[in-house]
Amino acid sequence: QVQLVESGGGSVQSGGSLRLSCAASGYTYSSYCMGWLRQAPGQEREGVAAIDSDGSTYYADAVKGRFTISQDNAKNTLYLQMNSLKPEDTAMYYCATGDYCSGSWAHPYEYNYWGQGTQVTVSS
Repeated sequence: QVQLVESGGGSVQSGGSLRLSCAASGYTYSSYCMGWLRQAPGQEREGVAAIDSDGSTYYADAVKGRFTISQDNAKNTLYLQMNSLKPEDTAMYYCATGDYCSGSWAHPYEYNYWGQGTQVTVSS
C-alpha cells in the first residue's frame, strides 16, 4: 500500500522560506513521477513541480527560480524548497506520485496516489 506523508508547512511572511518533505512508502515501481501540487481556496489543484525516476525536474512558470524539488532515494523522501515566498503561494500543498512525468505532469489526473496535504500560508 502506497503511503505519502507530507510535513513542513506553516506560516511565513512574504520573502521567507519553507521546506516541505514527503515521506513515501510502499511504492516499488522503478519508473515514477513524483510531484508537488497545490490548491488554494476556490481554485483548482495545480502542479508546482515534479521529478521523475531519471532525476529530470519540471516546474510551473510561477515558481521557477524560487522553488526547488529534490529527492533522497535512500530515505524515500521528496522535498520542495520554497524561497522568496509570496502571498499567492498560499495553498494546501500535496505530494503525489504517478507512473511517469509526461507533458501533463502539472495536471492532477496524472497522479495515482496522494498525501493528505500540508498548509502553507504566506502573509504580506
